[in-house]
Order: sequence, then structure tokens, then C-alpha cells
Amino acid sequence: MKKLLSALVFSTIAFGAQAQKDGLPSDDIRDLATNQTVSFKDIIADDSVNVISFWATWCVPCKAEIKNIAKKLDGWKKEVPFRYITISIDEARAENMARTFAANQGWTFPHYIDVKADLKRALNFQSVPYTLIIGKGGKIAGSHIGYQEGNEDKVFEEVKELVKK
Repeated sequence: MKKLLSALVFSTIAFGAQAQKDGLPSDDIRDLATNQTVSFKDIIADDSVNVISFWATWCVPCKAEIKNIAKKLDGWKKEVPFRYITISIDEARAENMARTFAANQGWTFPHYIDVKADLKRALNFQSVPYTLIIGKGGKIAGSHIGYQEGNEDKVFEEVKELVKK
């Protein structure tokens, strides 16, 4: 009886953790570095806070935001562990431009593209830059539209609070 109860409690906890992540869209996106197609929810780490910057090659504020985050990322990650990911919303015809831009910038963090805009529609946002913060367990914890110099520091403050929880 004790083993059955333990198994039931474990399966309930495991199901609860998976149920949170199951609330995320499963739309396919393409890894710009490897050209592999993956499900959005599969790139989200359950045991970590995830920050996702949605951007486009034509979006000047997007590029400024990612550049400023990239400059601070190593220092931030020494302070608290979290994952940083970018996803381009460019159409298929601009995929090579997005890939080339990321390579020229020396991005070492994961970068993807949503060529069919399925993920963008599923998350229901209209413009970029769009920042999505996903907490541990895969639950959406916050989002921001637009970018002004210094906004990245506000996002990092939110990340630090989520990591503490």
C-alpha cells in the first residue's frame, strides 16, 4: 500500500509539472544554427527561467535589444542561472538573412526562426520586439512589447526574482 501511495504521489507531481509546460504552444520552429525543426515547448527548460526575445531582421529596436543583452549576458549568468533564446519572426525568404545576421553577431545563445508565424499567432502578439519570460516548470511569467535602452535591465530584475522562487 505504501508503494502504491508513493507511486501515486510521484505521478501526480510529474503530471502537474508536465501539465504546466503543456500549456505552452507546440508549434514548430527552426534552429538557425543547425537547420533542425523543433517544437517550441521542447526548447524550454523546465528547471530554469527562460527569456525569449522575438525579433526580425528589419527591426532596429530588436537588434539593439539583443545586442545589449548579449553584452551583459555572461555577467548576468554568473549572477543567476537562466536561459536566453531568440526567435526571428522573419518569413521564409528572409531566413538566410536572419541566419547570417546571427552568425555575424557571434551569437552563442540558441536562435530560431518562426517562418510560418504559427508560434507568433499561438502566443498572440502582433509586433516585435516581444520578450517572453517563462518561469521554472514552463509557466509564462511575463512579457514585454517594445524596447527602450535599459529595458533589458528590468527584464533581468524579473529573472532574478523568478530564479529565487
